[in-house]
Amino acid sequence: MIVKNTTLSVLLLSTMGLFAQEVAQTNTVVKPEIKISYLDSVKQSFVKDDYAIRVDSLWMKELVSLDIYEDLSKDIQTINTDTKVDYELPTELLKQRLQAMNEKSPFNIQYNQGLENIIKSFLKNRKKSFSRLMALSEYYFPMFEEAFAKQNVPLEIKYLAVVESALNPKAVSKMGATGLWQFMYHTGKQYNLKIDSFIDERSDPLKASAAAADYMSKMFKIFGDWELVLASYNSGPGNVSKAIRRSGGKQTYWEIRNHLPKETQGYVPAFLATMYLYEYHNEHGINPDRAVVQHFETDTIRIKEKMTFKQISSLLDVPEAQLQLLNPSYKLNVVPFYQDEDHFLRLPKEKASVFVSNEDKIYAYLDHESSPKINQVQTLIASTKTASPKSTQTVISKTQLYKVRSGDNLGAIASKYNVSIVQLKKWNNLKSNSIALGRNLKIISESKIIKKDINEVKLAPAVDKKRTEEAIASVEDKNTKEAQPSLYVVQAGDNLSSIAKKLNVSLSDLKEWNGLNAENMDMIASMKKLVIHSKAEESDEIPEIIVASNNIDSYKKKTAAVKNSGVDYYVKKGDSLYSIAKKYPGVTISDIKKWNDIENGDIKPGMKLKING
Repeated sequence: MIVKNTTLSVLLLSTMGLFAQEVAQTNTVVKPEIKISYLDSVKQSFVKDDYAIRVDSLWMKELVSLDIYEDLSKDIQTINTDTKVDYELPTELLKQRLQAMNEKSPFNIQYNQGLENIIKSFLKNRKKSFSRLMALSEYYFPMFEEAFAKQNVPLEIKYLAVVESALNPKAVSKMGATGLWQFMYHTGKQYNLKIDSFIDERSDPLKASAAAADYMSKMFKIFGDWELVLASYNSGPGNVSKAIRRSGGKQTYWEIRNHLPKETQGYVPAFLATMYLYEYHNEHGINPDRAVVQHFETDTIRIKEKMTFKQISSLLDVPEAQLQLLNPSYKLNVVPFYQDEDHFLRLPKEKASVFVSNEDKIYAYLDHESSPKINQVQTLIASTKTASPKSTQTVISKTQLYKVRSGDNLGAIASKYNVSIVQLKKWNNLKSNSIALGRNLKIISESKIIKKDINEVKLAPAVDKKRTEEAIASVEDKNTKEAQPSLYVVQAGDNLSSIAKKLNVSLSDLKEWNGLNAENMDMIASMKKLVIHSKAEESDEIPEIIVASNNIDSYKKKTAAVKNSGVDYYVKKGDSLYSIAKKYPGVTISDIKKWNDIENGDIKPGMKLKING
């Protein structure tokens, strides 16, 4: 028994020793050190502020959208004040309310049929717009009121910015008038608003409001009537003076109105109608949207060095779109630095606190980034561990379609895909901000792919195994997913069924790609082109995430079968046999001609080509 126990003890001790050795060996494994960028190291050292009010993304979409501005401008220019509008608002009740407004206002608010027509038109057609405008007012109106109070200008003139720009600091009229108060270039210069390559202070809410207040104060000294001041703001003091002379010396707006330019005849009534809607919005069921940001929730910082919105966004984690909206006067998304001039950056208060608390570190980072030598070394460290003379970087463009839904606007769509409204309009040949329901919009995104000799690729960043597997799986699925769309030119005698059969696609897909249904099937007769999605074309580019994981062999095995099986390629506009051959390694123009029985090299958009191997 004693021998057995002793033997057992020896075995246990031996086993424990072996276990301890295994543990020791396991503990000696050193994980590779993952280097972080200089930017990340700077941000990790920031002193964080607990104040955490955030700007709602919906608010940014409203500011960037020009839809309301265009709609209101069109209304004011085209509305016929002599045409009665069918809307339930008793005339006697309206007279009582206008009288109540007149008693507490320096404006001469009189009832007339033209004013009633405009008020009813706004109530009938623009209720939703005014709900959104009232939310924006909570941000802008305090700035306006402060500027007007300094010049002893009636605070009610703040409503004029609604008529002028729909409270959009980026609004630009067809004549070039810019900003919340729609100053022309020379008028802006006359009132000391700076306009150069970097800055346009006509879009600065504070400075433009001060200039507007200055203008109103000077015009009142000339005309002595606030309605005439508004008329002069719209058409110029010269036109008002002419109207006074033509009316036989009358000196009130309502007496000279018929002698003013047509647009100005509806301008002051539009202002008074706006004032009425703000005063009695509850009575008409207009519920202001939620105002998630107030003017007092932002703060300004004096900038001591030139910096871009991109740099500020990276350092403070503030979206560039938000910086553009809070700082609309910077035309190139750059806060410049001029000697003997102060430039300010407006930020949400919690971000302003982070900036002030870490100002030295921020400027040190800017100096570091501006150094060409350091910047070059930092770029090399971030991109690869071993430099290769064969390395290249390719920018790949991907096009997708977005079908416009009810309630969409260009601002919301641009924000969703992190692109600008200008890009959306350029890609889709849009001349205005209006978009038709059901229309397919092109969205183009770019991604950078680092391409190297396949046996030498090694990138520094560690890549999650799961993400690598998902990337390889996405390559495996690539041939079944829709690639960039091509266009089919509709020919005489075509119908959807014949086109679907010709292009080897389903009828239901053809309808979906082009927004067609039972109600608008007959539109094909008037359509010149149809959107067609083909199978993904082959490419010798290796997805960045797979390159970063060094999982090239696995990637090649997954795609080998695809490359050897052959693919169908649908000719796009601008394609040539040479450009198509370049897409496929080892494929020549002669090969494509042979595989597709092409004699003279003529190809047309929508034509199906077979690429073998």
